[in-house]
Amino acid sequence: MAASRNSPPASLAERVGTFLAARLPPTATLCVGLSGGCDSVVLLHVVAGLGFGDRLRALHVNHGLSPNAGCWAERCSDYCAGLGVPLVVKNVAVDRASGAGLEAAARAARYAAFADCGCDVLLLGHHRGDQAETLLLNLLRGSGVAGAAAIRDERQHAGLRVIRPLLAVGRDEIEGYARLNGLAWSDDESNGDMALTRNFLRHQIVPLLAGRFPAAEENLARAAGHFGEAATLLGELAALDWQAAATGEELRLDCVRSLSPPRLANLIRHRLHVLGWQAPVAARLDEFCRQLLAAGPDRHPELRLPAGKMVAGRGRLRWIAHG
Repeated sequence: MAASRNSPPASLAERVGTFLAARLPPTATLCVGLSGGCDSVVLLHVVAGLGFGDRLRALHVNHGLSPNAGCWAERCSDYCAGLGVPLVVKNVAVDRASGAGLEAAARAARYAAFADCGCDVLLLGHHRGDQAETLLLNLLRGSGVAGAAAIRDERQHAGLRVIRPLLAVGRDEIEGYARLNGLAWSDDESNGDMALTRNFLRHQIVPLLAGRFPAAEENLARAAGHFGEAATLLGELAALDWQAAATGEELRLDCVRSLSPPRLANLIRHRLHVLGWQAPVAARLDEFCRQLLAAGPDRHPELRLPAGKMVAGRGRLRWIAHG
């Protein structure tokens, strides 16, 4: 019998359980990324109650960037001991001189530690507010469809499945769950630093939008989901185009030149993603595509990238990695 329209909404634990049951094989080992913040504390509490037993563990990454970092690690250790969940604490070195910025460097160090967690699946506590903020941030940076897809609820990272069971859950519900269950969490003091763009969006822009559009966060997250669907379809189209035009690891230029410029750019981005190369900015890629489509047989368009170069010649488009 169908559920009554008056049935109470499913609890957070029920929704997370259903979400994971649809995605996990019965013997999968799970690792929860435990920062000590409210989101990850709640995620671990929920998952620990779902009966995974000794297939569940937690991982805390200590970036060493805050004077409170050691205290956060100790709190995570005490919390996991109370839940009966094994915890691994990994100390990482963050490249403070990274040209990408401190946040990006910390993220790179964190994900390198995650990749070495020793489990089949990594669970992270990103939620709907994170999704809305990421969409806004990427749009303001001029990102394309893939960037507008923001955070995916599942992806692969270095051979590890990364799943985010709370991505459709609002911050208020997560904090409400924590208070209801008497959970304590740590607040990173950097979350109040308005010099960081994400904090500026979180504390000033998103609340301002919500004051005019009460469902702003939910609708932004929904839009990110739509962009994610579009990005998936573009990836599938690129894979079909690659199959039709590829000879080994090269593309036949006669097939390439039958594509529209946007479709060719989509195919090249797909190939760069497969290779693990960073794609150029849109203007450079568009100009390279224009050259490919217009070049005569005596011309050999080339685009140099940090990881290597794309070169056209002898009827083929090749990717040549730096030695």
